[in-house]
Amino acid sequence: MSEVFRKPLGDVVTFQRGYDITKKEQTPGPYPVISSGGVASCHAEFRDEGPGVVIGRKGSLGGVYWSEGPYWPHDTTLWVRDFKGNDPRYVYYFLQTLGLERFDAGASNPTLNRNHLHLLEVAVLHRKSQTAVADVLRTFDRLIENNRQRIEILEEMARLIYREWFVHFRFPGHEDVELVDSDLGPIPEGWDVAPASLVFEINPRERVNKAVEHNFITMADLSESSMVCLPSELKAGNSGAKFRNGDTLFARITPCLENGKTGFVACLDKGEVARGSTEFIVLRGAKVGPEFTYLTAREERLRQNAIKSMTGASGRQRVRNECFDSHLLVFPTPQVEEAFREVVEPMFELVFSLARQNTVLSEARDLLLPRIISGELDVSDLNLDLEPVA
Repeated sequence: MSEVFRKPLGDVVTFQRGYDITKKEQTPGPYPVISSGGVASCHAEFRDEGPGVVIGRKGSLGGVYWSEGPYWPHDTTLWVRDFKGNDPRYVYYFLQTLGLERFDAGASNPTLNRNHLHLLEVAVLHRKSQTAVADVLRTFDRLIENNRQRIEILEEMARLIYREWFVHFRFPGHEDVELVDSDLGPIPEGWDVAPASLVFEINPRERVNKAVEHNFITMADLSESSMVCLPSELKAGNSGAKFRNGDTLFARITPCLENGKTGFVACLDKGEVARGSTEFIVLRGAKVGPEFTYLTAREERLRQNAIKSMTGASGRQRVRNECFDSHLLVFPTPQVEEAFREVVEPMFELVFSLARQNTVLSEARDLLLPRIISGELDVSDLNLDLEPVA
């Protein structure tokens, strides 16, 4: 067990309240503006040169954020003005173990009081052990970030290929295929145009045993930019969306739809039916494959058509399923669609392989974090052999 010292948190770091900045005052630039929820925007100016550690002070309490370089800590945060000789990276991980959200001192709006936090008694490692601990935890974070970047690149590649083939019609062999007139303008000969509700199944029927718990995907599990969606709950019941691997989950409610929340289901066992939010529309390929379906759902043209169909009270508007009946789509011959799937399916599979590895890495890091930060587990006893997915 590593040597630890008990002292007030104010002897470990000095917190300072962040700086207010309005959207009108912001000038686009390279420096992140870190609010209580994380990086909110970027600005041409910075307030701290970094490396920096920031915690949520108001609204969303206790989130801990790292900045490698210069940044602007927002007024809704506290930032570490003085590390008092401690390793900044260690401080970043150490603060995550304190459960700072417990120390809400606000009357109506959740708020952290820095003077109160400075008085908290904490246990910290000796400075000579801090860097070794931070290096171990940073190994996990680097692998997770590397995988995240690879996922981002793979998804962008798949979207670019989709647009090249099915928007610009520059698919392999397109030089030998004539364009013919259609309701959507010239399209390759042999291709067709049909309403989206015929190209896809909209909310296909599925049955589940309501007495049994099933994997459940919430709206929060969907990303605004990535296909990855993993179940966060187990729930019994029969309500909500029902789906299988290969289905696309399309947010039907504002502002989730406008923000781009869309997921591709690839996390279930063979034949498994899962459940999800009532605010999902499930899309399943009828005349096309699952990858084509997902990538079409990510296209702005389909999304804007859905947004125009929304009805309901302000702030709770929802997409009408009928919007897919009038929205025309171009879809290719089975041969071209199969060739496309052969190209992009391995990309989708690798995305979810990387996502699964990140889940394992995050769970392992979170399990180790309190034990090695506290000195209960000596990092010199760890034998970590972490290999990225090929």
